[in-house]
Amino acid sequence: MALTPIPLAGARLWLAPRWLPADQADALLAELLRSVPWEVHRIRLFGREHASPRLSCWIGDADARYRYSGSVFEPRPWPPALARLRERLGRTLDTRFNSVLANRYRDGNDAMGWHSDDEPELGPEPLIASLSLGATRRFALKHRGEPGQRLTLELTHGSLLVMAGQTQRLYRHALPRTRRAVGERVNLTFRRIV
Repeated sequence: MALTPIPLAGARLWLAPRWLPADQADALLAELLRSVPWEVHRIRLFGREHASPRLSCWIGDADARYRYSGSVFEPRPWPPALARLRERLGRTLDTRFNSVLANRYRDGNDAMGWHSDDEPELGPEPLIASLSLGATRRFALKHRGEPGQRLTLELTHGSLLVMAGQTQRLYRHALPRTRRAVGERVNLTFRRIV
């Protein structure tokens, strides 16, 4: 499935709503729910440490350590299903990913607030490939300096969102809570630690 550009001032975004066919997305979701060692990461907000409002697992090559919100994450080894997916994404996007942050949103109460993936080890213009599995959730972006520059996307089962260029420098993004009854969602954000 081809990636369609999404117009947003200054950003470079592409979306493929059904990048993974439903049967492959179903199988991958079931495998990840069963095999990934999910944990609650601790994050620092306004000088205080909190439990992250989702389950996560940092996976990658041995040297792909990641510093986020005052913590250093040592990568867990690649499960075979994610190693194969990394190779496929690398061919699609002509890059070599060395890590992935797997996030598990158990229901509508699990969420992620406004942030940018702009840590120094991601480089000045990170390429992030975000694959969604499971329940459809709303994904929002807003410009750091121009509040009127906003975008909301419904990320569906098997969809691939690619963020590149100045997107992380200019925009913040979030996965807001929802009161709707929603099932589990797993999101995989493939990255390159430099």
